[in-house]
Amino acid sequence: MDNLKSKIAQLSVAEVQNRSTEPSRSPKSDRGLFVGLVTLDLIYLANSAPKNNQKIVATDYTVAAGGPATNAAVTFSHLGNQSTVLGVVGSHPMTQLIRGDLANYKVAIADLEPTTDLAPPVSSIIVTQATGERAVVSINAVKTQANSASIPPDILQNVDIVLIDGHQMAVSYSIAQIAKVNNIPVVIDGGSWKPGFEQILPFVNYAICSANFYPPNCQTGEDVFTYLGGFDIPHIVITHGQKPIEYLSDTKTGIVDVPQIQAVDTLGAGDIFHGAFCHYILKASFTDALTLAANIAADSCKFFGTRRWMNLK
Repeated sequence: MDNLKSKIAQLSVAEVQNRSTEPSRSPKSDRGLFVGLVTLDLIYLANSAPKNNQKIVATDYTVAAGGPATNAAVTFSHLGNQSTVLGVVGSHPMTQLIRGDLANYKVAIADLEPTTDLAPPVSSIIVTQATGERAVVSINAVKTQANSASIPPDILQNVDIVLIDGHQMAVSYSIAQIAKVNNIPVVIDGGSWKPGFEQILPFVNYAICSANFYPPNCQTGEDVFTYLGGFDIPHIVITHGQKPIEYLSDTKTGIVDVPQIQAVDTLGAGDIFHGAFCHYILKASFTDALTLAANIAADSCKFFGTRRWMNLK
């Protein structure tokens, strides 16, 4: 713990110095650090998910880098910013597909374990053509956990916002502390509760949670707001898919409507929402950022896969 505190102090001083001497950048271009899961996503479009012992033929497919933080980083970059993903990628041959996809969308990789030859986590996803609903099989980051010693010492240099998805908890804990010291806003992607989040929550500015995010002893959305409010998080959000977004912002509650569309594919919509929110919160009010991010996420659902909404617009 003493070593971690020393590292935080050293990095914090460096960050303040670096940020104060940074040359001016375009006001439209911000820098985001996205901490968490990096996967290889194999995405199929089919009439339905297969039943036991059934073989089906897909009508379309695509391959892309995936993971909540990764998809958010791609979105943030697409909206005109500079994105870096902090996660485990490694040197397995399959990672070339990940690296190629992220390079295509101008997302930098800060690899926590660059020499590991383990295969990256692979997600197999089947999207139902008629409804846009998806079925996912994934191993997530259980076998690719890194420790805080792997964090590059200058990783927060000139960073304007941090997003944490909870899949690299030890690394995220260190990053959140350093960000807090340097007044860099921290956003969490609360897709589902993960042990260790309770250590990060005191450093969070924006908790954006899905309706499936249930901390210990929480059974309702009201419970979740109360639990997160206990950590003095200024802005708390619960998304509900196509239903209105609920929020608690500086003791004020409210809802934000989301666009109603005919979804082709809902895969990654939450990740895209988070990336868009990180973009807009640096430029707009809290509620406006939610509204604009919801518009981007809804638009992405009109296209198959997690990338074509950017390519075909």
